[in-house]
Amino acid sequence: MNLVAYRYHDSPIGPLLLAASERGLRALYMREHRHVSGTLDAGWRSAAESDGTAVAILQRAGRQLDEYFGGSRTAFDLPLDVEGSAFQRSVWQGLCAIPFGQTISYGELARRIGNARAVRAVGLANGRNPVSIVVPCHRVIGADGSMTGYGGGIERKVFLLALEAQSGAVARPGQLALV
Repeated sequence: MNLVAYRYHDSPIGPLLLAASERGLRALYMREHRHVSGTLDAGWRSAAESDGTAVAILQRAGRQLDEYFGGSRTAFDLPLDVEGSAFQRSVWQGLCAIPFGQTISYGELARRIGNARAVRAVGLANGRNPVSIVVPCHRVIGADGSMTGYGGGIERKVFLLALEAQSGAVARPGQLALV
């Protein structure tokens, strides 16, 4: 059985629930995040009661989040252990290719992953991203530039985009590998 350790991490957008297995970061959820049950998944253990690689990944994720919110990190360098369909995973990989501080539309994301007609399905997969911020689903906006849909709430999406815009940093797209 693959142990999943979790911990809460303070951030400017409220506490973040981080969970990791021995293979990588499995979850990053915000308070009142859509598409997440109100309780922890069965089998998850507090990082305080755990040790090993999963806890090290949680610590590394926490440091990188602090750097991101502090304006010194433009890309995450973490192993990921996310579960999803092949289509969802292709969308999430497409999200990783959106450069820091930039936005694209759902239609553009659908085109980039090779399925231009799947705009609604792309939106649904985007909303099911289990590691928001790290896999930057907040960088996808409506075709008219509107702030549509975000599992953590529109206010948080606006905050994250403003944080990236004001940093002035420009980065190449991330190369996170979905395990």
